[in-house]
Amino acid sequence: MSALTFALVFALATVLIAEFVNGWTDAPNAIATVVATGVMSPKSAIAMAVIMNTIGAMSGTAVAKTVGQGIVVPDALTLPAITAAMLSIIAWGTFAARVGLPVSKSHALLAGLAGAGFAGGGLAALQWTGWQKVLVGMALSIGLGAIAALILGLIIIRIAGGTKPGRSKPVFDRLSILAACFMAFNHGLNDGQKFMGVFAMTLFAGGAIAEFHIPYWVIIICALTMGIGTSAGGWRIIKTVGSKMTKLQSWQGFAAQTAAGFTIFGASAYGIPLSTTHTITSGIVGAAASRRLSDVRWGVLSRIVLAWIVTFPVCAFVAYAAATVANAVFQP
Repeated sequence: MSALTFALVFALATVLIAEFVNGWTDAPNAIATVVATGVMSPKSAIAMAVIMNTIGAMSGTAVAKTVGQGIVVPDALTLPAITAAMLSIIAWGTFAARVGLPVSKSHALLAGLAGAGFAGGGLAALQWTGWQKVLVGMALSIGLGAIAALILGLIIIRIAGGTKPGRSKPVFDRLSILAACFMAFNHGLNDGQKFMGVFAMTLFAGGAIAEFHIPYWVIIICALTMGIGTSAGGWRIIKTVGSKMTKLQSWQGFAAQTAAGFTIFGASAYGIPLSTTHTITSGIVGAAASRRLSDVRWGVLSRIVLAWIVTFPVCAFVAYAAATVANAVFQP
């Protein structure tokens, strides 16, 4: 096996490991509400998330093309630089899962690519068109997710607030399951595609394909890898989002998952890579606040937001430093 072939295989392996970590640590995006409210057992929720994540990841390529072509100029990314970026994501995602923090692997990925690209081509390596979509995604994930869930929660209170729990709860239990399925599908549709784009970018950087495109076998491999990662659960993050941050009822879970799901679905249609973690967490906050602001444990939320804030600079810096060293050591 030539050095170039070994470098390519190793880089592709790190992309798949990062995809696995994304599925593992982002499983709570789909199932935290239904597990926390007792609507689904953890095993049933995980099985549902695996299936819907995989189907979602195989249902489009718009986000993959944005990440693979529109974030960093391809010429600025060498195989060692891509590997360095993926290792930074793996390390950060694993750390966050160990301490139970729902951080954005999407932002870790984008920051890692930015840092690695900057190491290879400076500021000119970053493509403004793609980063405009990233900024739109940030606004949608935090703002629209929370506001839509808040409004939907208030509508539910207005319509069903006077009904007896024995009549309304079974309805919202079923609706929350459907909303969780929709959320899991959209998690795959957006997050799964991001790593497909990086996988195809790596194939291009390694000379395995003549021009950037996303072969169907790449879609299948990345979708299955995310599904396998999802099966690992991410239980500490589920506990943080589903019970420590607030105590949810099934109607609030339905509101949060529905608002987040449609936000992600709309963004995915336009190739906008957003943070599914930010979207569902914001949706849960909005749904909880629709009943009472005091239902949100703001201290827990502040720690989560702090982790969101440091994700971008930490991953960008680590990827930049690692890519600088890797480019110097492994330059042809």
